[in-house]
Amino acid sequence: MKRNTWQREAVREALDSTEGFISAQALHSALHASGSPIGLATVYRALGDLATSGEADSLQSPEGEALYRACSTTGHHHHLICRNCGLTVEIAADEVEAWAKGIAAEHGFTQAAHVVDVFGLCANCTKLAAREPGVSGPGEQV
Repeated sequence: MKRNTWQREAVREALDSTEGFISAQALHSALHASGSPIGLATVYRALGDLATSGEADSLQSPEGEALYRACSTTGHHHHLICRNCGLTVEIAADEVEAWAKGIAAEHGFTQAAHVVDVFGLCANCTKLAAREPGVSGPGEQV
């Protein structure tokens, strides 16, 4: 078990007060803006530890950047994520679970693990995009 340092606690508290997913760099900037002297490498390390312990969700954005948020559900779960506003909904995906176990067994694999995150536009961002044709998200064109 990792010891609970002031740095890890600062990262945990900052993550708890953040809506949706955030990058390590953005969290580091927010911590610095509030007067914390914590280093970027320490933020990365603390976020990794929190994700490993199940206290934070971690996913990769469509651009390949690691994003984190305080985990509100224990155990294995999946997400629907709005690529425009970042709204995240935790979902059950029984069909995905059955498929993953089945395909692994079919190929002789055991102890298979997987990550499923579905990116799209939430209902609100879809309505906004309909009002502004040609725009579906930051830097994206439809």
